[in-house]
Amino acid sequence: MKFSIVTQFYPPDYAATGQLIQELANHLGGLGMQVQVLTGQPGYGLQNITAAPFEKNPPISVRRLRTSRICSQRIRGRAINGFLFCLRCGLRLLKRAYRGDIILLTTEPPYLPFLGYLAKVFFGQPYVCLIYDLYPDVAVNLKVIPAKHWLVRVWDWLNCQIWKQAEGIVVLCPTMKDRITAKCPEVEDKVSVVHSWSDPNRIVPKPKLNNWFARKYGLVEQFTVLYSGNMGRCHDMQTILETALELQNEPIQFVFIGDGAKHQTCVETVTLWGLQNCRFFPFQDKQTLPDSLTACDLSLVTISPDMEGLIAPSKLYGILAAGRPVAVVCEPHSYLCQLVREANCGAAFANGDSSGLAQYIRHLAAHPQQTSHLGQAGRNYLKNNFTPDIIAKQYAEILTAYLKAQDY
Repeated sequence: MKFSIVTQFYPPDYAATGQLIQELANHLGGLGMQVQVLTGQPGYGLQNITAAPFEKNPPISVRRLRTSRICSQRIRGRAINGFLFCLRCGLRLLKRAYRGDIILLTTEPPYLPFLGYLAKVFFGQPYVCLIYDLYPDVAVNLKVIPAKHWLVRVWDWLNCQIWKQAEGIVVLCPTMKDRITAKCPEVEDKVSVVHSWSDPNRIVPKPKLNNWFARKYGLVEQFTVLYSGNMGRCHDMQTILETALELQNEPIQFVFIGDGAKHQTCVETVTLWGLQNCRFFPFQDKQTLPDSLTACDLSLVTISPDMEGLIAPSKLYGILAAGRPVAVVCEPHSYLCQLVREANCGAAFANGDSSGLAQYIRHLAAHPQQTSHLGQAGRNYLKNNFTPDIIAKQYAEILTAYLKAQDY
């Protein structure tokens, strides 16, 4: 079986979605599939680096298209860059060789699946949609577009046409499936919930004392709370900062690793409030993640209010692999609450509950054995449910289901 993955971001870029796609491609290749990736040049975390336009490491090949990098940290710039990437991909997909037996299209950028719809209409090309973020809903909730704008109605209508023509739809959490089936009930049987993942063989728990990252940046002695990843518009950074404010006179430090639309605001807020317990680091190379993710005592995951089911943070799975407890800040009905309960790996707090989160951090700082137990429980849960091998087999079943049906 030969299939194509189309996505804007891919390593060496820092985007988590691209790194996950690379791991997925590798593991699907290990299952005997020929995989070709159609992607763009780095433009997420790496602005001044150009990667090889073509790489081949059988059974995987990667074709990187020339892409623009116009104001990539701004919504308008990302929209333009994504649109130009779609145009270039569309021209490539006119050739049969780039389409393969079936195409997996991500929502990076969010209108990319429309190419699958066009390929199906004109060439009978089967495709599967992998939905990371649900648009236009994200744009509406961020107040980029009014809810009753004509563009929202057109986008919703197009989404339904795209989903109806797809062979399958992959979402990252149950609440996202609920959102999609509410919009388009006809596709309920096509929607599969497949979580993100992390490799427990690559990210392995280690004491901070034996961790070069923790030693280098002075994270060994104090209880360290880590937020690692994108600080974007969909993430509740305010609750974290208010928690840091409450704990500013206690032996607890907050470490932020990454970038994003809210990064500068976070830095400015820390300066304005005079917080001495917050430190900021840039995105780390993939090779550094096993050390940066284990250089803490507790990790944080957040979703802003009204974003439940529209996004699904992939950073959670790396935290579980690292064997660190997790505190999630989200709405009470979030799938994250249920996952944390089932894994017994931490606690969930409502948006704005900085006092509850601060109290929980104090509790873990005073009970290191419980902290260790929660981290190990989360890692065990990941190994039983969200390893690359487990998830790759789920994707393989979805991608091959259409071809099996054709054989019959």
